[in-house]
Amino acid sequence: MTDEQSTTRSTTSADGTTIAYEAYGSGPVAVIVGGAFCDRGVFRELAQALGEDGFTGVTYDRRGRGDSTNTLPYAAEREYEDLAALLGAAGSGTPGLSAFAHGVSSGGALVLGAVAAGVPIVRASVLEVPYRIEGAPPEPPDYIATLSRLGAEGDHEGIVHLFHTQVIGLPEEMLDWMRGTSMWDAMLDLAPTLAYDWYVLGGSDQSLPTQLLGSIAIPVLSINSVGTQIPFLREAAAKVAAAIPQGRHAALRGGFHDVPIPILAPALADFYRS
Repeated sequence: MTDEQSTTRSTTSADGTTIAYEAYGSGPVAVIVGGAFCDRGVFRELAQALGEDGFTGVTYDRRGRGDSTNTLPYAAEREYEDLAALLGAAGSGTPGLSAFAHGVSSGGALVLGAVAAGVPIVRASVLEVPYRIEGAPPEPPDYIATLSRLGAEGDHEGIVHLFHTQVIGLPEEMLDWMRGTSMWDAMLDLAPTLAYDWYVLGGSDQSLPTQLLGSIAIPVLSINSVGTQIPFLREAAAKVAAAIPQGRHAALRGGFHDVPIPILAPALADFYRS
């Protein structure tokens, strides 16, 4: 597969923000939208796998991350515009090709919001969108204010800890093994953009957005990993599928909040082609 440098490209969103991306293969565009603490490198291998299966697999840095720039004030709608610009750029020269999108975690909420807003996606898939259904841990009080304070203090580790323990509900010991690793360092770098994921999930109301989901007129595959040990994450996937008129649900073999590429990529390809 072509090396990273030769596939790194950029496009400009409606508000002038530069969005960096990588594209692999040729054919219909299939863009991967990451969630919290994800840059384009996290999904490079999935984009490559889709590229090898007849698609143009695309992974990108959401605004404020990696090599993408940022423009304030932030609004989720600006990220919908980013996605629209990315689909146009990655599909240039191949008019009439269908576009697909796969959203991971809060990136799934971004995809669903973009579809509802009219971004031209013909089929979408999402993995464990963490809407706050029954059984989800309550959001920490004054969450955004706390994020702002920690960011102003430069306490990126505090942001990472707050999110994983009080928003997702991970036990402290699950964080211990990550500290000091490259994964931990990457999360510290991306911590200032964490508030963006709060906004794309609905801001102060992150309950299942049944009205928005009911307005989606395309087929959507909502996936959960059987290895996810937090029940609300698994159960939210089925509820998302049930709320979308053409929604489908799939439980795939995998680990926590993750499905291995050899299982996930063929499932996405089959769904996009069906």
